[in-house]
Amino acid sequence: MSEIVTAGILVIGDEILSGRTKDKNIGFIAEYLTNIGIDLREVRIVADDEPDIITALDALRDRYTYVFTTGGIGPTHDDITADAVARAFGVPIDHHPEVVARFKERFKNPG
Repeated sequence: MSEIVTAGILVIGDEILSGRTKDKNIGFIAEYLTNIGIDLREVRIVADDEPDIITALDALRDRYTYVFTTGGIGPTHDDITADAVARAFGVPIDHHPEVVARFKERFKNPG
């Protein structure tokens, strides 16, 4: 008998909690995971607060095979997801010059 593969989703953002923005990711991710045989067990929504993100991420990764995050990856001051996830896993965030150059080129000439 094969082991059940499970997942949790961590949605990050003050705008979700305040109702200013409606989540459009949970349903899409849930349907996709179901279609590939992964059992989504839990969804949590947390504010743009590093300790809250780390606490929720640690709880989810202790319980499930996979954890997916959405939100908090934009260019504004409150988008701290990448830093919080790196701290939760005890790893640095690396910047790859070639990838940075590609992004700069892409956004310099949209279209």
